[in-house]
Amino acid sequence: MTADPPALSTPPREGDAHPGPATGGVLAPAHRALTLGIISVVSLVAFEASAVNTAMPVAARALHGIGLYAFAFSAFFTASLFAMALAGVWSDRHGPLAPLFTGIAAFGAGLLIAGGAGGMAMFVAGRGVQGLGGGLVIVSLYAVVGRAYPERLRPAVMAAFSAAWVVPVIVGPLLAGTVTEQFGWRWVFVAIPALILLPLAVMLPALRKLPRTGPGPGGWVRGVLGSRRCLLALAVAVGAGL
Repeated sequence: MTADPPALSTPPREGDAHPGPATGGVLAPAHRALTLGIISVVSLVAFEASAVNTAMPVAARALHGIGLYAFAFSAFFTASLFAMALAGVWSDRHGPLAPLFTGIAAFGAGLLIAGGAGGMAMFVAGRGVQGLGGGLVIVSLYAVVGRAYPERLRPAVMAAFSAAWVVPVIVGPLLAGTVTEQFGWRWVFVAIPALILLPLAVMLPALRKLPRTGPGPGGWVRGVLGSRRCLLALAVAVGAGL
């Protein structure tokens, strides 16, 4: 592996180990748990991305933070921009499991910070943490697909990724509006971390079977954070934020 791999995320490699037999589809017994878990996680991320648009006006007024309204969106997207590049390098050098679980933890923590915020500045910070987690999760899942599924099934999984965004985008605003009116805007954020535990538990056994990747050259700080791709992504994210 070169000092600075050119791919955004771990590409399918010749000879990658894949659990289960080579026959059957993405819902065959060998892949069913992992497929359902991945699609559920993507659906929850998609739901939150659409639901926050509905809850944001109420949250901004409640926190007296209309002046920081736009930053609640830009904090998420600029943080996720950097996290996507970070996840690609991290997955290339150390495998996708560490960035995936780190991303899920950060995404959940960001939701709790935003949902429990006492002021708009804390809310924006929570959205930034949430963006870091979302960027790590999405790219790490692509890397998981490259390692866990045979080549013939990868297009079907990628298509399922896209389909997983459809229903949440349609029902997310309606459901978020109902939750905001009936229970308050905070529940739009604090309910998701509990919901994400079930799909994580479902796909955990399959994730443990993935082939392990040894530490890459240069260690985590120099090899991952210090890579050219991460530094460029950080510069782009900071520039976009400014």
